[in-house]
Amino acid sequence: MYASKSAIAAQPAQPRAQNALSESPIYELRDLQVDVTDDGLLISGTVDSFYHKQLAQEAVRAAVGQVPMVNRIFVR
Repeated sequence: MYASKSAIAAQPAQPRAQNALSESPIYELRDLQVDVTDDGLLISGTVDSFYHKQLAQEAVRAAVGQVPMVNRIFVR
C-alpha cells in the first residue's frame, strides 16, 4: 500500500508540530497529541475552551506551514 501525498508531507512535519505544542507557554496545549494519518497531521486531545483549540491549531500551522491537518481536539 502506498502512502498518500499528505501522509508523506506530514511525516517530517510531525516532530515540529508536536514540539510546538509541547513547548507552548499555554500549559493546556502541552498534553495534546499530533499523529500522522493518510490525511496529513491529526491534532487530538482535550482542552477547556474553543480559544485553546484554535491556539493549538495555529501553533501547529506556524510550525509546519501548508501541511494538511485535521483538528480533532475535544472541548470540555
